[in-house]
Amino acid sequence: MSDQKKPSRSLVGIAGIVALATLISKVFGLVREQAIAAAFGVGPVVNAYAYAYVIPGFLLILLGGINGPFHSALVSVLSKRNKSEAAPLVETVTTLVSIILLIITVILIIFAGTFIDLLAPGLEEQTRAIAVQQLQIMAPLALLAGLIGIGFGTLNAADHYWLPSISPLFSSLAIVIGVGFLAWLVGEKINSPQYIQLGGMVLAGGTLIGGILQWVAQLIAQSRAGMGKLRWRFNWRIPGVMDVMKVMGPATLSSGMLHINVYTDLFFASFIENAAATMRYANFIVLTPLGIISNMILVPFLPVFSRLTTPENWPELKLRIRQGLLLTALTMLPLTAIFIALAPLIIKVIYQRGAFTSGDADIVVPVLMAYGVGMFFYLGRDILVRVFYALGDGETPFKVSIFNIFLNGFLDFLLYKPFATPGLVLATIGVNVTSMMIFLWILHRRLHGLPLKEWGLSLLGLMGISIIAGAGSWGISLAWEEVLGSNNIFLQLLQLILALGVAFSLFLILAMQLKLPEVDILLSRLLQKFKKS
Repeated sequence: MSDQKKPSRSLVGIAGIVALATLISKVFGLVREQAIAAAFGVGPVVNAYAYAYVIPGFLLILLGGINGPFHSALVSVLSKRNKSEAAPLVETVTTLVSIILLIITVILIIFAGTFIDLLAPGLEEQTRAIAVQQLQIMAPLALLAGLIGIGFGTLNAADHYWLPSISPLFSSLAIVIGVGFLAWLVGEKINSPQYIQLGGMVLAGGTLIGGILQWVAQLIAQSRAGMGKLRWRFNWRIPGVMDVMKVMGPATLSSGMLHINVYTDLFFASFIENAAATMRYANFIVLTPLGIISNMILVPFLPVFSRLTTPENWPELKLRIRQGLLLTALTMLPLTAIFIALAPLIIKVIYQRGAFTSGDADIVVPVLMAYGVGMFFYLGRDILVRVFYALGDGETPFKVSIFNIFLNGFLDFLLYKPFATPGLVLATIGVNVTSMMIFLWILHRRLHGLPLKEWGLSLLGLMGISIIAGAGSWGISLAWEEVLGSNNIFLQLLQLILALGVAFSLFLILAMQLKLPEVDILLSRLLQKFKKS
């Protein structure tokens, strides 16, 4: 049976596939970060990698990520067209994008030192040298990022969700294998110049190899689905190409402006000792559940938003926007409470071993707490941006992003000295809160009114519940510490599991009392997954 004859998957089905695949990928990512922490701690190798990965990582997230502009543009256009039109359209877009990104790759290799100096003028010489070498190794990820992003969008439009969501684990596997080989090769000489030099090359090389494997796997699946092959095609007049570029261009610029805020943060971080490495470790913990949940929410909702853009469908579009925001709150706010209440225990369980000492843990904890505060606002902003993309408007998010660059720089300048590294995270939260307010105000006017007061009261109720849940988990964790202690990893794990159970149970029980339809949606999804398991 051809793909055209297959029934479309439900939102629940898509969310389940994406969630499971992303969960597996994130588990491998966690193992990767633990291996890096145990091998290098908070030191020059990881600090250099945090800066060297800024541009390749920015491009992978911007161009190659699920829910990125390439993914969003292709899904929004291909979902409205016959499958027979897909292959030439995708091949043409791939050709154009590849030419541009190949030029960028060459520029990154030649001017790697200049880019590192612009990003981090405060780096010491050893860290700078490692970062320059790492950037040169990872430069081809610029090209791969665009190809991966096109693959994500094309496969999702063809109703393939498993491979795009699980493919990032290739990079994690490559890095873990590389770090393991390095440890075997060097042995106990973890502080030697040879170890540090090779460590930088291993991290960069593993990242590049992982990107290559991810693209190749997608290309094979894309070809088998009849959605285009690796072929040069220069016919820009193919129907749909300009539609893709019309969304992709402004969306890329808009998302790019958002990621310039990351550059700004790291610029100020270069003047704070080991701030980049600290932010990397804390950010990964937050991004693990955030990545899983954001894919569950954003991937299924984007095509739904796209089908509800005509005025007669606006009442349902408003309902879907509400669902997206409240499902975000229901999943993000309890995590915020947990990261604030249990940050020291979480860092101890995940990272504190090998070269990662208790002193390293102490400087990561407040950064993790700050990141936790911003989780809802980060994902909520993304929900609203996707509504604009569905409406065919990439210009508004772009304009807001330009404003945010200046706002983020101003907040970084105000906060980095009094609050050090957590201040940089708080600046980003301020930007996301401001963006959400602007987007809601514009949509309120464009869609002829949104029930903002009703939504706001529901969100305030969920925030209050999250505070109670966080307090309960903190109390039970403190009681465990007093009675049983946490002298080994086994006791720490049990302590964390119990505290997490208390937090989620309290939040869920109290959230049910609010009688929100979104609570029923979330519970029904969880019950369906439980029954299947």
